[in-house]
Amino acid sequence: MFLPEFELKRINPSDARGLLNWWAAWEKEGTSVNMQQAQENLSLQTTGQGLYELTREVVDWSNGLAFETGLLTLYCQHTSASLVIQENADPDVMRDLETFFKKLVPEDLSLYRHRSEGEDDMPAHIKGALTQTTLTIPLSRGRLALGTWQGIFLFEHRALPHTRNLVLHMVGE
Repeated sequence: MFLPEFELKRINPSDARGLLNWWAAWEKEGTSVNMQQAQENLSLQTTGQGLYELTREVVDWSNGLAFETGLLTLYCQHTSASLVIQENADPDVMRDLETFFKKLVPEDLSLYRHRSEGEDDMPAHIKGALTQTTLTIPLSRGRLALGTWQGIFLFEHRALPHTRNLVLHMVGE
């Protein structure tokens, strides 16, 4: 059983009323938050295993929105592909990641029960479980807050070409 290292406390009803009164006064002054949302579907055709940079497509989409601050969520709708943020300056980083994952999760049918979709399918699911299907990136001053050498990549784990679908969702103002 998981026991948190902190104790959750109930808010005193008078404190909650005070917070609600503060919020109402703040809104009354005309400084209310004007949150908006935008969503886009992005399809990417892969040619097999590897990392496919999609930073430019994501940045172009987010730049086309009139948001100053917000939070971008990218979601990969597949279990045999994933999303990663990685260095995009040195191609050796990508090659090393691919080599590492091939050694970490071998494509050997004798190791797995799930074999019906080919020798690369179960390893693809394991690689997907070890990485991420969702990324969250802050938007600050109208720009995605990616670091200098950070790029957004789809990590294709299957050997054959696939069409991969992503959902981009921005919440902000």
